[in-house]
Amino acid sequence: MEAVLEVRQVQVTFQTEKGDIAPVENVDFRLGKGETLAIVGESGSGKSVTSLSIMGLLGKAGRVSRGSISFDGRELTGLTARALNRIRGNEISMIFQEPMSALNPVLTIGHQLAEQIRKHRKLSRKEARAEGEAMLRKVGIARAESIMREYPFALSGGMLQRVMIAMAMSCNPKVLIADEPTTALDVTIQAQILRLMKGLKKEFGTSIVLITHDMNVVAEMADRVIVMYGGEVVEEADVFRLFDHHRHPYTKGLLECIPQIGGGKGERLAAIAGTVPLPQHMPTGCRFQDRCPHVMDRCREQHPPLLAAGPGHQVRCWLAADGEGGAGDGQTR
Repeated sequence: MEAVLEVRQVQVTFQTEKGDIAPVENVDFRLGKGETLAIVGESGSGKSVTSLSIMGLLGKAGRVSRGSISFDGRELTGLTARALNRIRGNEISMIFQEPMSALNPVLTIGHQLAEQIRKHRKLSRKEARAEGEAMLRKVGIARAESIMREYPFALSGGMLQRVMIAMAMSCNPKVLIADEPTTALDVTIQAQILRLMKGLKKEFGTSIVLITHDMNVVAEMADRVIVMYGGEVVEEADVFRLFDHHRHPYTKGLLECIPQIGGGKGERLAAIAGTVPLPQHMPTGCRFQDRCPHVMDRCREQHPPLLAAGPGHQVRCWLAADGEGGAGDGQTR
């Protein structure tokens, strides 16, 4: 599959008062045309920082200190702000986790949507508003004309997320990055948003990078999955292989946390003990060692590389290197 986005051995560094920290290291993946790639992991695993590095939105303190990010054959790292602005919102768009904080509270929906369209397309204000209304209808908003006159605070979370999707898709981008697009939405609205994204992907042929911690969303949306932990990729496989033949103990833990229909009354939900280590306190060796039920001396002494575990399947775990069954092999679904 031809790649539209390639991230190669990327390290992201932030300057702090106590020195530089690297919350993301050695991240490597390809996104094919028309593909949905899910990046999963707990808060602090490096998912959102990875997406912001692609968009060039790391702020003054952050930078891509090593590696390469290539979009459609063009290198993004090192581009000027002006050059990035021509790509952002046009060829690569992003849906942010909190739509209320991403929209300007003192400007109407119509003003912001039309401004986004006019920034990248040579249209008059009237034409841009008409395009904005058409996009709102496309994302399932029936009374698009009246919504254009509303301010963000007047809309529900689900409606705001639809507005954000309309804004992101208004210039028909080649890549859409969706950072936790269904967080804080009830399950009915969540299902509607996911169906909407799948429909737009099919209509426009857009490639999607989906940032999430919800494995149910991954099962619904993804073609391929990257699992991140401690700022690095610990497992990568297509969605069916990941669910049926996962090899990393962390992936197994994430899958076991999914609530099961028909569970016994009073049965406790599974949880992964402990927390993700801070970037400035990463352990020597495997970064999952303090939470892993299979930890060995080798795990505490040597940092595992990504190892082949099958066709298109990589895992960062010494159990895979030893030829053992790993953490999953179809035991969790």
